[in-house]
Amino acid sequence: MKLGKTFIGALALAVGGPVFAQSSVTLYGLLDEGINYANNVQTAQAGAPHGRTGASQFSMTSGVMQASRWGLRGTEDLGGGYGAIFVIENGFDVGTGRIQQGGTFFGRQSYVGVTSPWGNITAGRQYDSIVDSIGPMQAGSFAGGAFADHPGDIDNVADTQRINNSVKYTSPTFGGVTLTGLYSFGGTPGSFGKNSIWSLGARYVLGPLALAGGYMHVNNPNQSFYGNNTNSSPTANNLGAVAGVQVNPIYGGFASAHRLQIYSGVAQYTIGSLTAGVGYSNIRFQELNDPASGTLSLTNPFGYTGNAAFNNYNVYAGYYITPALEAGLSYNYLRGGAINGKDSAAYQTINAVIDYFLSKRTDVYFAAAYMKASGVDSTRQAAVPYIVTMTPSNTSNQVVARVAIRHKF
Repeated sequence: MKLGKTFIGALALAVGGPVFAQSSVTLYGLLDEGINYANNVQTAQAGAPHGRTGASQFSMTSGVMQASRWGLRGTEDLGGGYGAIFVIENGFDVGTGRIQQGGTFFGRQSYVGVTSPWGNITAGRQYDSIVDSIGPMQAGSFAGGAFADHPGDIDNVADTQRINNSVKYTSPTFGGVTLTGLYSFGGTPGSFGKNSIWSLGARYVLGPLALAGGYMHVNNPNQSFYGNNTNSSPTANNLGAVAGVQVNPIYGGFASAHRLQIYSGVAQYTIGSLTAGVGYSNIRFQELNDPASGTLSLTNPFGYTGNAAFNNYNVYAGYYITPALEAGLSYNYLRGGAINGKDSAAYQTINAVIDYFLSKRTDVYFAAAYMKASGVDSTRQAAVPYIVTMTPSNTSNQVVARVAIRHKF
């Protein structure tokens, strides 16, 4: 008798229990792999000037048009227009299988949040507001991916860096306007602002016209911004080597900045199969020689003090010759870095791409770029080209070309 009552009670609970909300989890990804040629890249050589020489190079690399990745994206309907969302996304090199983003497993994105009629709030490792607002409207999206990025991705428009420990708000679109704001907690005891980051962004779309702008304020960027990956160092220069074979000669010598500020804007117009745009960014490495940046002999080996600023200008266009064939072209001009009697440097880049879509998910492309550098870079040496994803040149000119395949799933 007791057993029967127990069974009937359990059945009643099962029938009258809550109805669970609908949810879904999607596995997605992208693989971009190809063969590159560069006419000159830095190569270590003992006894050579600056400890290096230059040579042409053929190589196989991953992620130029778009970075290779896989991820999981989930949603749950909470009712009343509310929902739960999450994204975890890993970046990897197709040719070697290695994890990207400095060894951080979910280094591209890792966040959880809530959607509502009033906007989305998310928390975790995320893109900043410049990336969210301007990223879809920058040259790399139309003219060859990383080869068309601003030199060294100096303004992070192409999302080279992510933001840890951040909370972000993204508004609904009202009258064509979408707003976003992010704050990253520095987590330093006794100092709310140290190592913190905040950014704001806005985009406006009216028919064929799109406008976007963004601002980012980074405290102690060598640690909070460039040094937030698994393999980063609390003492070294996280922008990369500035001696021997360099990693980022354009601004690697400014790692000791107390503050980094970036202002960026873009205007874009679409006419039929043609999309064209113009962009501008101002980048400021401020109050150099900050001891909190790390070991100053590494973060500031040239003894800089004061501020170093850059201005970046670019124009780009993408055109669908047929629904399956797209061509893109861009020009970029970056100038700045004068400080403490050191002259500025200038970098001019021309990039072109032809992209043929075999299907909605698979395409093959050919991209090529030419960069010319002049002046004196952040390492107090004659400026050399640095095209994103490539090793810097050892001369004032660099030509790169790539043929590749991209598949999305």
